[in-house]
Amino acid sequence: MDSSDDRRLFERYSAKLPTKFKNSPDDYGDDVALRDFSASGVRLHTRERFFIDDVISIEVELPDGMAPVPLNGRICWSRAEAPSFWEVGMEFHKVNLFKLHRLVKFANEVHETAA
Repeated sequence: MDSSDDRRLFERYSAKLPTKFKNSPDDYGDDVALRDFSASGVRLHTRERFFIDDVISIEVELPDGMAPVPLNGRICWSRAEAPSFWEVGMEFHKVNLFKLHRLVKFANEVHETAA
């Protein structure tokens, strides 16, 4: 068993979702994309380099026709994925179950469709 799985308090959901940095003029998915999430944080794929304890705000676009899901947190890990891409982990400042419910609902619908 992987030791990182032992530390997880919440289930992790795979979801590739268009994301953007809050107040960014860029379109969703240009510089950042959500790769997976749990109730405690998200894994992002980005062109931006971040460092441990950087604080960021993102918005995740879902195909439900509602407003994007805003998420705030701090970078808890970062690693180079390719010359101009980074993979980072963002830990939420506090858990917001209403926001996460939309993400979980979408991830479950995608999983059921794929099955």
